[in-house]
Amino acid sequence: MPGPLHLKRSGPVTELVLNRPDRRNALTEQMWADLPGLLDEALEDDALRVLLVRGAGGHFTAGADIGEFADIYATETRADAYSVTIARALDALAAFPAPVVAKVEGACIGGGCGLALACDLRFATETARLGITPAKLGLAYPFNDTKRLVDAVGVSAAKDLIFTARHVGAEEALAMGLVDRVWPADRFETEFKAWLTPLLAGSPHTAKVMKRMIGLIASGTASETSETRELFRAAFGGADFQEGYNAFLEKRAPDFSKRTT
Repeated sequence: MPGPLHLKRSGPVTELVLNRPDRRNALTEQMWADLPGLLDEALEDDALRVLLVRGAGGHFTAGADIGEFADIYATETRADAYSVTIARALDALAAFPAPVVAKVEGACIGGGCGLALACDLRFATETARLGITPAKLGLAYPFNDTKRLVDAVGVSAAKDLIFTARHVGAEEALAMGLVDRVWPADRFETEFKAWLTPLLAGSPHTAKVMKRMIGLIASGTASETSETRELFRAAFGGADFQEGYNAFLEKRAPDFSKRTT
């Protein structure tokens, strides 16, 4: 029987499924701890092109499971260890080399919003309700999570969301950049497949390298480095470039499906 956090593979798309629908997929400490290992397991599949993070039962996740808080916040040492576990999970997701998409529906609150922000893109249904709520508990939002929020929505909107702890619907979230698409729930699969089609036709090496390059820019790299030069240069010796170049000369569509670069 599938666990509370598990992988579901379907060709080029691997799903990371939050599976506690009776608790709106609230994340336990063990789920946070298991996440990096599951990401490593997902990478063992050579067919993987996209990781889709979603919740079961109509919700993304209501965030951390507050039923554990009495134990977790009993001592400062215990609370610190919990925070480190969550940070490792979210940083591992943000660093995942393939494109990562969050399917945001229903509740996406607190740590759930942090999980969505660690994904490359957030595609929502009209049912989505997003909120960042440390102000309701007298807590602070972690630095890396806050940076990802500011990168997505800007300084003013980040302050608005954190100061008020208010929930925003899908359309407002789209307007501020908190999500990237909003689709009707009954059309989500169709729209997602349409978005996926050109990605699957493209080079997985390009996606991997450019995700790294964009990540460097987002983290503050402002000029060329030895790493960025090597990322650019190495592509010319790769199998994907050879296939793309040959396809161009032969006036056909490239086939990257059997390439590992």
